[in-house]
Formats: sequence, structure tokens, C-alpha cells
Amino acid sequence: MTETSASLATKLEEKFSDELNDCINERDQVTIVIPRENLLSVAKTLRDDSQFQFAQLSDLCGVDYSSYGLGDWATTETTSTGFSRGRDQNQSNTTSSDKRFAVVYHLLSLHYNLRLRVRCYVDADLPRIDSVTSIWASADWYEREAFDLFGILFDNHPDLRRILTDYGFIGHPFRKDFPLEGNVEVRYDPDKQRVVYQPVTITNRVLVPRVVRDDNRYVQPQEQQSDA
Repeated sequence: MTETSASLATKLEEKFSDELNDCINERDQVTIVIPRENLLSVAKTLRDDSQFQFAQLSDLCGVDYSSYGLGDWATTETTSTGFSRGRDQNQSNTTSSDKRFAVVYHLLSLHYNLRLRVRCYVDADLPRIDSVTSIWASADWYEREAFDLFGILFDNHPDLRRILTDYGFIGHPFRKDFPLEGNVEVRYDPDKQRVVYQPVTITNRVLVPRVVRDDNRYVQPQEQQSDA
């Protein structure tokens, strides 16, 4: 059975009229924004209600909106020179503290052949939200990944540990205030006969690859254009 994104948006607005902050239907993709305190109740309804049946959580991720909409790479100027430095220093936070971090859930209803995006903003100082592992078991590793990379805490998660970085790693790599060079590096110490951490000794050189846009090598000078 197939429904349209427009009909889904209408049903969501009617069902959750008192719980939604926003409902957006753009390019046949419906996104709802809900307060984090309403997450579990809304998620259970989305899974169990016969008019939704979002039985599958296909993805979950963290997002850092601190410099959302700002360009980090000068690709237009880079075209004529080949390469350029990327962001030399951390950009200032351009969003309010209550909308810096968000957790985004991608749901799939096999019954209606529909997808839904759910967004919950969390506090920037202490990003925290309820775990949805009791509703969708597939959220387990996704939540661990968001915790590891963004530092978002998921309450009542059964095993909230780092999943990609080392156990002794300091910081969260996907935060936009995390230094591009990192904080520490590791090496094997033959005297201690183990791997040790130490401050970074090599400055990371960030380059943006050549992007062909309006390449001046292929633009005729003004006098040649007039002669032609």
C-alpha cells in the first residue's frame, strides 16, 4: 500500500498537533521537529499506530549546526590556483545554544512505502536525550556512534561506549569546535613497551582539491573575443 508524503504530513499534523514544533514536506520528504521530552511517546506511536507503522529505524545520526550555512572552502578562488587552505581556525558559533546539536532519526514504513525524518534538538552544554533502543533495536550502534563522534548522551542506552575512537580518546571528532589537528597522537614507546599518548607534533595541512568551475585558462581575453 502506497501513500503520498502530503497525506503523511497531514496525518502527522493531526495526530501530533500538540507535540510537534514543525512539520516540513519538501521534495517528497517529510520532516517533523519534536521536543526531546516528547521523543519516546511520539516514536512509539509512529511505530505502533496503524496509520503510520514505521517499524524500521534505518538511520540515526547527530548533527552540529554551529556553523550551518557558512562556507569553509573558497572553491571559486581555488580554481585558478589549484589548492588553498581550508578553515584555518574554528568558526564562531552562529546558532543559539538550544539549537546547536540535534539527533536525526530516519524511519521507514514498509507497509505504506514511506520514509520520515524526525529531528530533536538537544542542549548544547549537556546534549542529552532518551535512547530509542527499546523501540527500535537497530538504534543501539547508531546511538553509540553519535555519542562517540558528537558527545550526545542517550539515557537508558544498554551499553553506551565509544565505538569508533579509542577508549582513552579525548573529545568528540565531529563537533565543529574540535581542532582539525586533533588533541593527541599515539606512538609505541619501546621503553614502556606499550602505546602512549602525547601532544600532536605534526601540524595537519588541510587542502581542498582542485574544483573546475569558471577556469580562467578557458576564458578568452576580451580583445580576442571582440576579434572573433
